[in-house]
Amino acid sequence: MKNIVLDTLKKIERDYNVKVLYACESGSRVWGFPSKDSDYDVRFIYVHHPEDYLVIDPMGVGTRRDVIELPINDELDVSGWELTKALKLFRKGNAPLLEWLNSDIVYYEKFSTIQQMRDLIKDIFAPTSAIYHYLNMARNNFREFIQGEEVKIKKYFYVLRPVLACRWIEQYNEFPPLHFELLLDKVIPQGELKREIFVLLERKKAGDELDLEPRINAINEFLEAQIAHLNAYAKSLKFNPDNPTDRLNKIFKSTLDEVWA
Repeated sequence: MKNIVLDTLKKIERDYNVKVLYACESGSRVWGFPSKDSDYDVRFIYVHHPEDYLVIDPMGVGTRRDVIELPINDELDVSGWELTKALKLFRKGNAPLLEWLNSDIVYYEKFSTIQQMRDLIKDIFAPTSAIYHYLNMARNNFREFIQGEEVKIKKYFYVLRPVLACRWIEQYNEFPPLHFELLLDKVIPQGELKREIFVLLERKKAGDELDLEPRINAINEFLEAQIAHLNAYAKSLKFNPDNPTDRLNKIFKSTLDEVWA
């Protein structure tokens, strides 16, 4: 798969006249619970030639798109963000971008840009932004997937993971790890709930697709209580980070020099 991804990235560079800085896997494969038929969610960051930035309209305005999205097929879902878009989202502590930077499945990384961004993660991490990102994900998935007497059991993971990520932020005040099993190990104490979740995880890893089954009351009750608690916790947070714009401008300028020298 890595060779297919790399060939795809080379084609993107040719077709769009850009340089790819970084590409990684995102989603269930990184979280540790892919399905048998999961596609590969490839996410990347790219930069244009310097002269493409020396115009009145910035990237993302009008026809100057700041994303590249390839048609999704049965195997690959590939999309990327232009560097200035990525840096502006990074400034806000954007959780999906931080997940990309922390992915342990890296297909491609060149130049120093991404490591410079990683070095700033602790400084730009915004707990309020991250909590609301994961909390909204948990609430929406809980409402959509696991309200009935019978539920698609595999959907529990799409509520559990964001809830555990919120719990991690609350406990450690840092961006949570991506891997579900690490979150489970560190955030949930020993007991019935942890055993129920671990059984589901082992079934998922063994290839059981976990389709419609009676809902698991211990997990439902935990999730409902946690979503209510985290909603109140998020409202209590106050966070006023330093403005990192000057440092991000330097990263942008140094990237142009490094890539296109």
